[in-house]
Amino acid sequence: MNSEPLRIVSLLPSATEIIASLGLVDALVGRSHECDFPQGVEQLPICTQPKMNPEGSSGEIHDRVTDLLKSALSVYQIKTDVLEQLNPTHIITQAQCDVCACTLQDVEEAVSKSLSIQPQIISLQPNLLADVWGDIERVAGTLKVDSQPVIEKLKSRVEAVSSLVKGHSPTVACIEWTEPLMAAGNWIPELVSLAGGESVFGVAGKHSPWLKWEELAAADPEVIIFMPCGFDLERTRQDAMPLIKNPEWQNLQAIKTGKVYITDGNAYFNRPGPRLVDSLEILAEILHPDIFNFGYRGAGWEFFTS
Repeated sequence: MNSEPLRIVSLLPSATEIIASLGLVDALVGRSHECDFPQGVEQLPICTQPKMNPEGSSGEIHDRVTDLLKSALSVYQIKTDVLEQLNPTHIITQAQCDVCACTLQDVEEAVSKSLSIQPQIISLQPNLLADVWGDIERVAGTLKVDSQPVIEKLKSRVEAVSSLVKGHSPTVACIEWTEPLMAAGNWIPELVSLAGGESVFGVAGKHSPWLKWEELAAADPEVIIFMPCGFDLERTRQDAMPLIKNPEWQNLQAIKTGKVYITDGNAYFNRPGPRLVDSLEILAEILHPDIFNFGYRGAGWEFFTS
């Protein structure tokens, strides 16, 4: 297999971005239905599709996913006929989240039962920044390219932020889903800390926890940042709007001080690849505007006003 030209299928947006960062975008022959970065990958054949309608509010999507998982093992379907035609040497997937993308089990079953080809499967399962660096290194090693220049550049950008944040660390609530409420976990608390904040919900390296309104009110964070999984900036704005009807909303100090923000969680915070460093820079801009201005406002984040 190693003597063959690389033919990579990425079933994960963050993996597609890792491949691109390693200079192998031309070796990509297929993608997931969600892979949309870097520009140009949208033209590649789509190898997955959701088993439910991904449109609608967070509450509607939650109900559909919950109903689907009662009767199915996966939220997504692999287009085995497309994979067969593409004849990949490698398929990259994940084992981190059953509702975020096709899982390792999905891919293994598709390859063993439906395909005559036997590509090498690379499965990613990051929970912290160090895991992302490890994933980049492992993907690069499997594909026989050097990962160190990429990793060193990303780490230097992290250091450029973390070395400048000093003094007061505001308390921050990062909201990954709005109906029902869910706080952001995994790498997000770590990013908040590196950006000079204190995450009040979620534990670094642990899955995102469900959150009750009473808990949010009791914590009364100084900053609230919305970053729903899979939602762009405008969709996040629309999805956050119903929350202002909650009688406790106006009593939160973040509301009173105007420190409530929406972000493009789809492009940044929910993709554990190279753009997690962009996500760190977004957090730094939000939490310490007197120190940082990377130019993400208007595209990566914006103030949330009711």
